[in-house]
Amino acid sequence: MDSQDEEAAASAKAEAAQLTREQIAREVKRRRNFAIISHPDAGKTTLTEKLLLFGGAIHEAGEVKARANRRSATSDWMELEKARGISITSTAMTFSYSDMQINLLDTPGHQDFSEDTYRTLAAADNAVMLVDGAKGIEEQTRKLFAVARLRGLPIFTVVNKMDRPALNGFEIIEQLEKEFGLASFPVTWPIGSGDRFCGLYHRPSRKVILYKKGLRGRAATKETYDISDPELAGLVEGDLYEQLLEDVELLEVLGDELDQAEVAAGNVAPMYFCSAFNQFGVDLFLEHFTATAAPPGPSKASLVFKLQSNMDPRHRDKVAFVRVVSGKFSKGMKVKVARTGRTVALSRPQRMFAQDRSTVQEGFAGDVIGLSNPGAFAVGDTVFAGPEVAFPPIPSFSPELFSYMRCAPNQRKAFAKGVDALLGEGAVQVLYSTDEYKQDPILAAVGQLQFEVVQFRMKDEYGVDTTLEPMPYAIARWVRAGWPAVEAAGRLFNTLTVKDMWGRPVLLFRNAFALSQVEAEQGEKLGELSPFALPPDS
Repeated sequence: MDSQDEEAAASAKAEAAQLTREQIAREVKRRRNFAIISHPDAGKTTLTEKLLLFGGAIHEAGEVKARANRRSATSDWMELEKARGISITSTAMTFSYSDMQINLLDTPGHQDFSEDTYRTLAAADNAVMLVDGAKGIEEQTRKLFAVARLRGLPIFTVVNKMDRPALNGFEIIEQLEKEFGLASFPVTWPIGSGDRFCGLYHRPSRKVILYKKGLRGRAATKETYDISDPELAGLVEGDLYEQLLEDVELLEVLGDELDQAEVAAGNVAPMYFCSAFNQFGVDLFLEHFTATAAPPGPSKASLVFKLQSNMDPRHRDKVAFVRVVSGKFSKGMKVKVARTGRTVALSRPQRMFAQDRSTVQEGFAGDVIGLSNPGAFAVGDTVFAGPEVAFPPIPSFSPELFSYMRCAPNQRKAFAKGVDALLGEGAVQVLYSTDEYKQDPILAAVGQLQFEVVQFRMKDEYGVDTTLEPMPYAIARWVRAGWPAVEAAGRLFNTLTVKDMWGRPVLLFRNAFALSQVEAEQGEKLGELSPFALPPDS
């Protein structure tokens, strides 16, 4: 090859690389990734269903894709979720809206599963904080907001259930300001509440959208008017019309321009009002969110934020949920796992839609991809191609409830398999006795419902009946200095020494007094006692 040919080849290669970079930039720009956080019963599952409905991902609220004869929430795929009507696992769902690709990370609504929500927020670019219009800010909302703020996520506030008697919108704005120091920018504003909820004022367009409730859960019909249209006075009840005009004047005091930089910094929250159940206002939220939310930010790798076993009961597999953070993902590419240094070929990547999946050929920043490779990944793993990089590990919460879990002797093999699977996905933490004659695992959880879910899944997925024996402990601490420190401290009163899944020492205390007593008497020998568990470096 002469010099001209070499130059032409180099030029073609550079042009192809430039096209690839431009393609990646285009794809990332049209992606939006978010997690929904809320207190239980704020309507999170209903909102998720209606977002999927407007995105064309499902055709009827409550439909499970490809399982139309079994109606339940799309995001609630586990049998126990369907039976109880609550979300107890995180799921990922991808759908399109207005030429944008939306990656929705649905989080558990029950407070016992805060840890799963915490891990999911590590993979989100935005947080949608759902508030019950009648109750305002609630306890679980406070906890999850703190996590979202810790992650530096932009916050979008959706005030739901306006079809029921609700707080005044300005009261909710004041709550957000007082409790979170979070300023609000109402994008839509309600006209009435409860039986009198008849529409919304859309501030960017200065339009009033009047709704008429659909029958039997069908979509509402709507008509749009300019705020200055004199016809409105005859269409909206007199006192509601006067209140609307007064509210519009007050809203002007809050300013008429949304500061995108302040939204991105998490200092200002765009605010929307809706009735997800009746499909009032969900479309207006989705339109504004896709135009305003932060696209995936720059980084250097992919993050494993969740493991889930047995989503397909026919194959009893384990799926790693991986958030693509930068670059382009391609089927069959080889990557390294930072924790182990192991090289893994990603030969069976899948696009996730709750329980359903489809093969995916490529992915870009913001996408969530399912990887079926049992044993290769752990929660918090960094997966990369190219220069080595690693994200900080994701900690496990300090458990507060402890129980031995047992089964009949003839079920030990299936029992061990089930424990191993649930241990890997972090459904609960599992500890073990230091006494070699006690082989029963110790389940450690934040809330009682976690125990119930494990027992249900052991029976439903592995055919194993289990019993739980509660233990009289309420606090766990990891001994950072390891077993030599435990041996140096000697006998510890009112304390049980156990080991975690990596064989590291964990101290269980009956109460805060017992913990403070051990720290006072043996603190120098034990060293730091950590309330969090971090996975080892290798």
